[in-house]
Amino acid sequence: MGFLFMAAESEGFLIKTWDVFVKYQSLFLGAIRSTLLVAFVGTIVGLAIGLLIGGLRAITTNNDHNQKLATRICNRVIYGITGIYVGIFRGTPMMVQAMFLYYTFFAPVFHWSPMTSAMVIISVNTGAYMAEIMRSGIQSVDNGQLEGARSIGMTRFQTMYYIVLPQAIKNSFPSIGNEFVVNIKDSCVLNCIQFSELFFVAKSVQGSIFSYAEPFLIVGILYLLLTMITSGILGLIEKRMNHQKSSYPASVTTPQSGVLKG
Repeated sequence: MGFLFMAAESEGFLIKTWDVFVKYQSLFLGAIRSTLLVAFVGTIVGLAIGLLIGGLRAITTNNDHNQKLATRICNRVIYGITGIYVGIFRGTPMMVQAMFLYYTFFAPVFHWSPMTSAMVIISVNTGAYMAEIMRSGIQSVDNGQLEGARSIGMTRFQTMYYIVLPQAIKNSFPSIGNEFVVNIKDSCVLNCIQFSELFFVAKSVQGSIFSYAEPFLIVGILYLLLTMITSGILGLIEKRMNHQKSSYPASVTTPQSGVLKG
């Protein structure tokens, strides 16, 4: 009898949860769009920041003693400044960053909306992680390829653009994709600046129905579905990239000489 009672109670809870979702589905679906938009923009802009900062950190790490003193000092300064940025945004919680930046600058000074502020906050936070990811990806490219590019007359910019960055992004793609998945989940901390994402909507629904269980079960399932679908799509993209990489010919065309021997 106890088992039947528990089963009936569980069935009633699930029915009530479904009714809550149906009643507030417009809020939940809108929150899904906001969550995905902020996570996607944050990952793309963060990747751009990471490419810039990571590239600078990778270049300035190698201080050649044959360089002029002024160049070595400039490299040290750039490495130090970028290190401070990476250290601060990786070493402090994103919720603290959001509260400080939004209520100190974004809202009172720039009068930005929570949506715009959320995009900027998650972008600069992601950029700090992407910087280290891209720095490692750039440094993983074999030095022999750089020497080969220089030997055929490619400039430093051409070497970075045509040789280093494509390989660094491919090598780092699993970590880049993981950052997107993390951003989907971590966007929930942005409810502290009144950004209407899934967690914020769950709290709003909870305040309306005076119950925590149903709205947070719905949000948990939605987060799980989003991350599983995203991970599956990223996995397919990664397999396709690996397949294309394995089918490359032994020689690669370059804009300078026509062929760079692999």
